[in-house]
Amino acid sequence: MTDTHRTMPRSRGLRGLGLRLREWTDEDLPVMAQLFDDPEMDRWTPLRSPFDLAAASAYLAAARQAEAENRGVNLAITVEDDRPRGEVLLRYTGNPGEGEIAYGIGPRHRRQGLAKRAVELMVRHAFQDLGMTRMLLRIEPANAGSQAVAAAAGFRLTDDAPVYRDRREGPFKLLTWERTELS
Repeated sequence: MTDTHRTMPRSRGLRGLGLRLREWTDEDLPVMAQLFDDPEMDRWTPLRSPFDLAAASAYLAAARQAEAENRGVNLAITVEDDRPRGEVLLRYTGNPGEGEIAYGIGPRHRRQGLAKRAVELMVRHAFQDLGMTRMLLRIEPANAGSQAVAAAAGFRLTDDAPVYRDRREGPFKLLTWERTELS
């Protein structure tokens, strides 16, 4: 992230669209393990199963380090009871004005519009508060659920070259979806 990006206020988080996006706490670790230890998370995200308390603790430490280094932020997706249902994160790509959003929703909380609303809230924050101009989602071609979230949240598939990321079973291909303005 360049010096021109502003950081998210640490304790405030984000509110809107019926959601509260907030920092993860140490007390959330058991819930995090429950949400992320899932075959679909293992299939579509870098989070590997089994995802136990040790994995949750290491993941939270890495998220806190990324925030401390001003590379981005990981936020729990909550609603009125403040119990995490998933996560949305923002990482800066290194290109001026550009960020990448990723998300995951726990199995019991899918198909409630949480991912779409969390992505929309993060996009609004990135454009209005951080001065970003291009937001990306990177999605595997076979991930129909995430493609539907991307389209519903106002993203469009680009003709950018695929991005390859490593996973234990080998590299996987991601297509780039973008959003360049608030609607």
